[in-house]
Amino acid sequence: QVPLVESGGGLVQAGGSLRLSCATSGRTFRSYAMGWFRQAPGKEREFAAAIEWNGVTTYYADSVKGRFTVSRDNAKNTVYLQMNSLKPEDTAVYYCAADLKASRLRVGKEYEYWGQGTEVTVSS
Repeated sequence: QVPLVESGGGLVQAGGSLRLSCATSGRTFRSYAMGWFRQAPGKEREFAAAIEWNGVTTYYADSVKGRFTVSRDNAKNTVYLQMNSLKPEDTAVYYCAADLKASRLRVGKEYEYWGQGTEVTVSS
């Protein structure tokens, strides 16, 4: 098991910023690919961003590219999602996910472990 705990969500005005964190335990964190997904009310879960185990290769959904930045600190067993220029359509529950063998990091079913989610609300 890889416990994942998200934090950093909240209420922000449009144009504002939030930084989400996803912390886990275990010495193998640095080997896991990490992803961020989101689910808006009444909608299906969608991919937002992901980062390879090497911390160098990143992936973004077109809807967040240029506004969101994913990063990781392997010394702290934590992955981050810096969200800038937030829009009301970014309102969702954000989930982090981890997998040791994921090859298609944009695909949710590739990930074995999931956090409980943190809620982000962007007001207009």
